[in-house]
Amino acid sequence: MAQHTGKITNGDDRLKPVSSDLILDNLFDGVYFVDLDRRITFWNKGAERITGYSRQEVLGRACHDNLLRHIDAEGHELCLHGCPLSETMRDGSPRESDVFLHHKFGHRVPVTVRTNPVRDKKGRIIGSVEIFNDNSNAQQMLQELEKLRSEVYRDPLTGVGNRRYAEMNLETRLHEWHLHAIPFGVLFLDIDHFKNFNDTYGHKTGDEVLIMVSRTIAHTLRSMDVAARWGGEEFIVILPGASLSTITSVAERIRKLTEHSFLMVQDSKLSVTLSLGGTLASHDDSPASIVARADMLMYNSKRNGRNMVTIEQPAA
Repeated sequence: MAQHTGKITNGDDRLKPVSSDLILDNLFDGVYFVDLDRRITFWNKGAERITGYSRQEVLGRACHDNLLRHIDAEGHELCLHGCPLSETMRDGSPRESDVFLHHKFGHRVPVTVRTNPVRDKKGRIIGSVEIFNDNSNAQQMLQELEKLRSEVYRDPLTGVGNRRYAEMNLETRLHEWHLHAIPFGVLFLDIDHFKNFNDTYGHKTGDEVLIMVSRTIAHTLRSMDVAARWGGEEFIVILPGASLSTITSVAERIRKLTEHSFLMVQDSKLSVTLSLGGTLASHDDSPASIVARADMLMYNSKRNGRNMVTIEQPAA
């Protein structure tokens, strides 16, 4: 009986072996191997696609050398404490976890990672393999924007919605709120000290920061949520069906993930922080009033030290 595992047929039915590297290279998921020093020895095309890093850029380097720098939803850097690869090489047990990796362009990407030990013929652990896939809802959000008849609702630089798109969505959410009492929340976000950043590093790097921040925000949201650039370095997030605890947790997650996102410019590691304000819709709100309230709360975060979240609390 002909064996088909690991082989392909050509036109005259002869079998040709397929290398394991070729098979791994054509997987949609990201796959990479590390040795006992956590140096990367293999990096497939899926890993290139998800992270933005080419094979030439990563081979021989460690994943914590300003590359993937996995963090969890609480902002803890797993490369420093709790690295799944290190734990798997230590005890030989496979692991699975949801983390956020650092993309080459600076933003954070939510992924599910699975680690397994790599053993030699004598059963000794000589390294580990990590398989990861993109869990981002951002692609779905961007695809919905693509379905619009024109580009009038998309910010051309960052790819998220523009102010007009946000205003249109606010009108829809308020209509649902007045008719069916479906709640929603609004977050207003501003990049801290962005003018100084632009003046120091130039507008090109400033644009890259805006893209990094917008993608980090988008990757944090659910598929029904809306992220839009309100203007300049300001962004707005609309959270349908949200409670006070929802907008608080989403805002904190955005803040932490942005704080841990960074760009490498030459040998400098550049990062920014956000000040955020959040509020729930009330029955007498208009689009202008709810945005103004979230904006005011954001400025409270600025006045109280920046890189923080201020959420409006319900009246006692």
